[in-house]
Parts: sequence; C-alpha cells; structure tokens
Amino acid sequence: MRNASWLVVVSFVACGPHGRDPINGDGSNGIDAPPVNKCKVQDDGNAVPNCTKTAPPGSFTPAIKWTWTGTTEPYSIVTPLVANLTDDNGDGAIDLCDIPDVVVTASVDSGYPQSPGHIYLLDGKTGAEELMIPTTIDSTVTPAIGDINHDGIPDIVTVDTDGKLWAFDHTGTPIFGPAGQWGSPGDDSWYSGAIALADLDHDGNVEIIGGNTVWDDHGTVMWNAPSEQALWNATTVADLDGDGYMEVVLGNAAYHHDGTLYWQTSLAAGYPQVANLDDDPEPEVLLTNENGISLIKHDGTVVYQDLTPTGVEVGGTNWIRPATIHDFGGTGHAEYAMSSASFYTVYSPTGGIVWSAPVSDESGIAAGTAFDFLGSGTAEAMYADESQMFVFDSTGHVLLMIPRTSGTLTEYPVVADIDNDGAADIVVVSNSIGGAAASPTVQVIHDEQDRWIQARRIWNEHTYHVTNVREDGTIPANEVPSWTALNTFRTNAQIDGASVCQPVIP
Repeated sequence: MRNASWLVVVSFVACGPHGRDPINGDGSNGIDAPPVNKCKVQDDGNAVPNCTKTAPPGSFTPAIKWTWTGTTEPYSIVTPLVANLTDDNGDGAIDLCDIPDVVVTASVDSGYPQSPGHIYLLDGKTGAEELMIPTTIDSTVTPAIGDINHDGIPDIVTVDTDGKLWAFDHTGTPIFGPAGQWGSPGDDSWYSGAIALADLDHDGNVEIIGGNTVWDDHGTVMWNAPSEQALWNATTVADLDGDGYMEVVLGNAAYHHDGTLYWQTSLAAGYPQVANLDDDPEPEVLLTNENGISLIKHDGTVVYQDLTPTGVEVGGTNWIRPATIHDFGGTGHAEYAMSSASFYTVYSPTGGIVWSAPVSDESGIAAGTAFDFLGSGTAEAMYADESQMFVFDSTGHVLLMIPRTSGTLTEYPVVADIDNDGAADIVVVSNSIGGAAASPTVQVIHDEQDRWIQARRIWNEHTYHVTNVREDGTIPANEVPSWTALNTFRTNAQIDGASVCQPVIP
C-alpha cells in the first residue's frame, strides 16, 4: 500500500454520464450516486475526475510540449504559477472545466533589485499569450493567486517596484493598488520575496503576507513583525500551536495571527518550511539560512542548527536556499531536499545525506520540487540551476537534463496539470546570465504520450503546500494542517485512487 502522506485519494464518485457508480455506470450494482458537478471542487478541495487512466512502468519519456518567449520582456526569474483564470469553453463560467492558465512574471532584466516587469497569462494547452496585465510590477517578487474578493474567481497579488501592494482580478483590472507598503520605502525588503495568502484568524477574509508584513484583503497593513526578515524571503503560515489560528512563520521566529510573538530564536533569518519531521504529532520548522540547515520544534525549541552536510562552505548564498519536503524514497517518512550551490541533495529528517548530485548554482537561491510521475511509490526530484533543468530519480540518478539559463533567484520548476488532459506537466522559466543568450522564457515538459498521472491544476504561491488553497483558487477559511495530510512542502498532490482519472472538458 502506498504511503498516504504523499497522495490525495480521490474517490470514484461519478464516472458515468449521470453520476452513477463507476463499476457499471448504470447503477446496476445497487448504488446510485447523485449527480456531481465535476467543474467544481468537492469536500477534499479537488474536482472529481471522470475517466480511467494509468501510468504504465517505463513511461517516463519527457518531451517539450510548448515554449513561450515574451516579445518585449523575455526574462522570467520568479516561480511560475498555475490557476484557472479564463473561460475557455465559453460557457460563461470560469471553473475547473476550463483550461488552466500559466501565470508568468517577465521583464527585460534578469533579477536586479526593483526590476520592472509585467504579469502574463498563458494558455496552458498551447502557450498562447492571453493577457498582459498593463500595471508595472516588481519582476523579482513571486506573486500569489487566490480569491481574495469572494467572487469565485482567483485573483493575483504582488507588489510594484516601490514595494506597494497590488491585487488584480482575472482580467488584469486592479482590485486595489498601490496600497500598503512592504517594509520601508526604498529599503528593497521585498527584493526576491514572495507573497503568501491565508485566512489567519478563520473569519472568512484572506490576509496577505510578505516578509514580516501582513495586509488585509484591501491592501491595508495590519501589522509588521519586529523580527528581521531574511534578505530574500518566502514567509509561510501554519497553525504551529494547535489553537485553531494561524501563525506567521518567518523561520527564526513565529508570530500569532494578531502580530504578537509566539517564539523567537537566536538563529539567523532564512527560509521556513513546515512539516512533520519526527515521530510526534506536532510540526517542525525547517529553517535554511546563510549558516546552513536548522530544525525547530513547533514551540521554538531548536533541535539542531547550522548543519552543512555537503561540505560546501558557509558564505554568500551557498546555504540560504528554499527547501522541498517530500517522501522521496517511498519509505513513509518525509525527507527534505535543497541546493547548496554545487550540489542538490536529499536529506533525512536528522540532516544526513540520502543522496547528492552535482549542480552549478553559485549565482542564486533557487528551490526545487518533486513528484511521483508514474505513481510507482518513489518520487522524482526536480531542480533548475544556471544552465539545466534536472529531473533525478529516487537515488539521485539524472533522468533528464533540459537546457535553461538563469541567474537564479528563488524560482523553481512546478508540477501541475496545466492543460486539463489528466496528466502532470512541468513548467520551468528562464532568463539571461552573464549576457549569454537565454532559453525560452517558459518551457513546458510532459510525457510524449501524456501517460504521467494527474496532478492538481493549481500552484498558487511560492510556499505552496497543497492544503493552503483549494483547486479552484479558494483560500480555505480553516486550512487543514498540511503535515496531517500530505506532509509535503513545495510539491503537488497526486490525484490517485483505484486508478488515475482524467477530468471532463465539455
């Protein structure tokens, strides 16, 4: 039996044309389920699939599905996002029966502070450019996607080059902006940062988080944490103390939903990742900062600190890299992976090396992801360095190298079903480094016969951990603790059950 910590189990509710039991499709087994709207999410936060598909052994044969290069802004150096933002089937509704959109931030620069750029929406099936939002934004900041105005359609939130907050609806029309300031004007505290969305106090309204700043859903600053944020940052949110409200987790510190301090450590600021990495039921905070890797219990107790297992020296950005948490080896226990400049490494929960592979990423602070494309019980790891996008097997063997160029900020490849065909895809961005010619701004990789199993059709923020968003872009008022379900961070959920299903596209 596969480890449920990394699968989303979707029941076969409605494969027949009228929502009848899928065994016979006509209710002849005595069970007649009510009709199900497959275009809407169900109680588990995902839409109901409708037909059977399997991923046979040996079907990892990746190929380029499509590429896109911006005509006037050819460089992207932040994580691409995925959500349904357009009515592709013309039925008057934007829902999960439409083709997902790839949301890309692009610029004429390659990641310098306050680099102006724009947000683009690309058709997930063809890569065709559907929309450029005309408002100039900071191209080094990873936006977040979620329905913040309660109209049933996801919105896009980011900041401009002055650090002022903006929110746009699916048409690119501003909901608000320029609004509350991230940090102090001119201090570049938002440089290479990332927006996160969560309902901190479970009142049905979405809060917006960037670094140590928290805004309400109208863009007004609610509070600023006095703890110093990392120079580059991707703050996350989790209910660490189990009181039913969310904490804002900076990494070396955590704050309650109202801005009061929960705990503070003496560790340097860095990137926080939250998962259960030991045998107790509470989560841990994995902190990756300039000094190495540290693990902190939910109450702020430091388990270990400043580990540098690969031997790469401390200094510069060598160790301040976002991490990925996943059960890479199918053992039933979460592990974590990250770059240390010249290596991409999977670690055990105690910080021991499981495997390590050479990469070349001395320039930046990129992250990675993972996915079990065949449903085989072990996951493939993905990482994009300065010149290649790698896919590794569960032992660190290179399965795929696709050229891509980047000076690497905190961007990383993402996995989602971006064209609604029932098979996972990989999306990776590129930019220029050292004046060399750049790869296409966006490259999408799929199995050449689309045999990979299905992923969710959303990836909405840098600190994506599946339970932070429903598949339709709704931010849950009561987020399920991710460590009690998938126990992953920066990886997507596999849609799995008796078999793998493809969604309906009318």
